[in-house]
Amino acid sequence: MRTVLLLIVLCGASMVIGDGILTPAISVLSSMSGLQVRATGLEHRSVVLLSCIVLVGLFALQHRGTQKVAFLFAPIVIIWLFSIGGIGLYNILHWNPNIYQALSPYYMVKFFRKTGKDGWIALGGILLSMTGSEAMFADLGHFTSASVRVAFVTVIYPCLILQYMGHAAFLSKNTFHMPTGFYDTIPEPVFWPVFVVATLAAVVGSQAVISATFSIVKQCHALGCFPRVKVVHTSRWIYGQIYIPEINWILMVLCVAVTVAFRDTTLIGNAYGIACMTVMLVTTFLMALIVIFVWQRNIVFALFFLVFFGSIEAVYLSSSLMKVPQGGWVPLVLAFIFMSVMYIWHYGLRRKYQFDLQNKVSMRSILSLGPSLGIVRVPGIGLIYTELVTGVPSIFSHFVTNLPAFHEVLVFLCVKSVPVPYVSPDERYLVGRIGPKEYRMYRCIVRYGYKDVQRDDDNFENMLVMSIAKFIMMEAEDASSSASYDIANEGRMAVITTTDDAGTPLAMRDFNGIADSLTTRSSKSESLRSLQSSYEQEYPSVSRRRRVRFEVPEDDDMGQQVKDELMALVEAKHAGVAYIMGHSYIKARRSSSFLKKFAIDVGYSFLRKNCRGPSVTLHIPHISLIEVGMIYYV
Repeated sequence: MRTVLLLIVLCGASMVIGDGILTPAISVLSSMSGLQVRATGLEHRSVVLLSCIVLVGLFALQHRGTQKVAFLFAPIVIIWLFSIGGIGLYNILHWNPNIYQALSPYYMVKFFRKTGKDGWIALGGILLSMTGSEAMFADLGHFTSASVRVAFVTVIYPCLILQYMGHAAFLSKNTFHMPTGFYDTIPEPVFWPVFVVATLAAVVGSQAVISATFSIVKQCHALGCFPRVKVVHTSRWIYGQIYIPEINWILMVLCVAVTVAFRDTTLIGNAYGIACMTVMLVTTFLMALIVIFVWQRNIVFALFFLVFFGSIEAVYLSSSLMKVPQGGWVPLVLAFIFMSVMYIWHYGLRRKYQFDLQNKVSMRSILSLGPSLGIVRVPGIGLIYTELVTGVPSIFSHFVTNLPAFHEVLVFLCVKSVPVPYVSPDERYLVGRIGPKEYRMYRCIVRYGYKDVQRDDDNFENMLVMSIAKFIMMEAEDASSSASYDIANEGRMAVITTTDDAGTPLAMRDFNGIADSLTTRSSKSESLRSLQSSYEQEYPSVSRRRRVRFEVPEDDDMGQQVKDELMALVEAKHAGVAYIMGHSYIKARRSSSFLKKFAIDVGYSFLRKNCRGPSVTLHIPHISLIEVGMIYYV
């Protein structure tokens, strides 16, 4: 059931990405097709060429963000809605005032009685009148549900109804204008202004879907269902405006390819309809699960919701599937490709995590090594990245075997994306201890929501040290932890508040990093210090980071053991922080099936080699990174 549910979710996400390809193509091409109505002698291939130029320009400007022109989006959409509403009202009054009778459901029943199977097939084209409404769900991330409802009921829906009624009134008297009906309904004096507004509205609509595609790719990546990609935040003030270069260029190439290959809005519309209806049906199914498990409502109510709305959407989807040979195969092929990529990536990550989970290093073997872990402990803090939230990963023994020395303070750092939009800073850090106090080994879990921004923030190391110091103080105040080490208490974690300065065990002040660093013992040789200076000159952003120095305040109430542990932590921080990661290779066992070998050895290996490395994604300074290779046989 878990696999089936995962495939359904990935199918919906893949169709949204396909929607991001098809929406710009059909929107821009349909708006540019109005040139053939008034510009006599203009060939259709010229329209296709102009559409491709507009599409390339649209995607090429994505890296600049939308904040500089976003103030124009709302006026363009409002002018567009009132324009089509006004044109529709004009056509109703001019051509057929009695068209208002079409609002009666009687004519819908009469239509299906008269057309039969052909009427059902026609639903595949009728559904295009409601496509785009699924974008309102994406708007809930930026607006309240009440504002979306008010805007739709008072402005959007009335304007759309007036336009469709006016269009029908025009066609009832001018059936020979069927192919280019919309632009033929526009009165000649206002044709060119409406054409310009239509083109701008197509660009705005395309921009909205492209931004939604970036957003869903980022969320899939945060949940471990998409390969690592570069996420650029294009606005300092608006949180959700992001740009993903790899996805942007893939969308552009595929969008232009679809436009050039089909050159017809009817064929692209067939593909577009399947993508939109699949997204709606998957959304309805997942909404039913939300009603049951999140809202805790009656399962009968959820089933009624699913059957009522799902049956309507299933009828439209079944009709649109009849047009698979006429272009409808495009979203199915795109969804299959993106689903395969996401599922293989998720499968590879899950198998790697299961391997770590089943091959953890036992605490008894660590305790048998003693506080020195059987190797030399040098000044500094070693941040060991791991996916495990409990226990010591198997790669740690690989580190100990291959590295001649280890840092005095070891922190097993686990960065987790949790299935909530945002995580409060006061709930971000969970800190615990591994082994006895003299081992100086800690565990820290840093939690981010799938919409949180993991910035390249120099304050991360300082917040991490402060969180560990607060944990040491909390542990000292807890009477139950003052006793000798008990392996049964292994895995206990504490949520550390980072915004409350009250009770802070360490004092923090700025320093210039020159005179103060001379008095601090460090594990770095003169050559490494020279290399770091060269690195800071090459990357000025590193040298401009805020540098601080921690101090343990003189407090008579603080126990000597706690003071010694805090002093060791401070000295280790001043000596330097090293980021230690495993450069892992995953291979399928020889006894595995052909599909598993293909998924792991070919699919996942290809994706891992061609996506961004974990150190880049986690914003780890290159000068402080240590990587040790390891092969996982899963």
